[in-house]
Amino acid sequence: MKKILVTPRSFVSMEAMAREKLAPYGVELVINRTGKSYSADEMKEILPDIDGVIVGVDPLDAEVLACAPKLKAISKYGAGLDNVDLGYCEQHGIKVMRAAGANSHSVAELAIALMFSTARFVDYSTRGSRQGLMQRKQGGELAGKMLGLIGLGAIGWDVAQMAMGIGMAVMATDPYADPEKVHQAGIVLTDRDTIIEECDFISLHLPLTEETEGMVNAEFLAHMKDTAILINTARGGLVDEDALYEALKHGLIAGAASDVFSSEPPEKDNKLVALDNFILTAHIGAFTREAVLRTAKLSVENLIEMLFA
Repeated sequence: MKKILVTPRSFVSMEAMAREKLAPYGVELVINRTGKSYSADEMKEILPDIDGVIVGVDPLDAEVLACAPKLKAISKYGAGLDNVDLGYCEQHGIKVMRAAGANSHSVAELAIALMFSTARFVDYSTRGSRQGLMQRKQGGELAGKMLGLIGLGAIGWDVAQMAMGIGMAVMATDPYADPEKVHQAGIVLTDRDTIIEECDFISLHLPLTEETEGMVNAEFLAHMKDTAILINTARGGLVDEDALYEALKHGLIAGAASDVFSSEPPEKDNKLVALDNFILTAHIGAFTREAVLRTAKLSVENLIEMLFA
């Protein structure tokens, strides 16, 4: 009997579906019920007798994977593979698949929601209203503004369609984008520097790699418009958070919103989250009923394909 580890916190609600799909294969499921992601040490302790993993953001680096001698398949619950050492997997015959596109619409909707919330100071006004204060700041409209997308994969593409639907113009940069398809969609394909300097909103939709880590640094932020807003629903490590704090504090950019952070949850006294022009949500981009169902189904189906096809 093969033993399957399931780590994503939101997967618990999909347990019945998973057990039904896996029933013909007679597997034993080990499901994370802690309500939090596993640490590297916890993964090392669990993995020695595991044959397959459905993994969320839990670490699967080389050191962790070395503790999994029986592991044959990793099914990513989502699209990003930055927590999986793909080189180690290739060397040791571990198959890897991801649930690409299953949560793209939900993450895209949150990116748009964060644009509205930041532009209209929704969080600031809400907090004041809860305290009995009718505090408000003059915001701005999204219609007529230029949105720059750094990354035009499934999520970036959905963001572009939604943004154009509310009257925004869209620029994008992505070395893998099909220029003809992009042109036909009414998106301007350009370079990163042009987006940084000309766009009113910049939204990040790319993986965390050695090349992209900390790409939004002091220089990046210094070249943005002082009226511009930065949106990050991708990975916290893309942004130098100290540089972002300084840019927001000194008015180099107007605002920023992020669904991801370098350390989740952030420390209670984190200086960045205390700013009125910064919004942080709790990694909820893919956490909708629809996305959870699609992602869970595809993750299970991918695991079955790798282990039993």
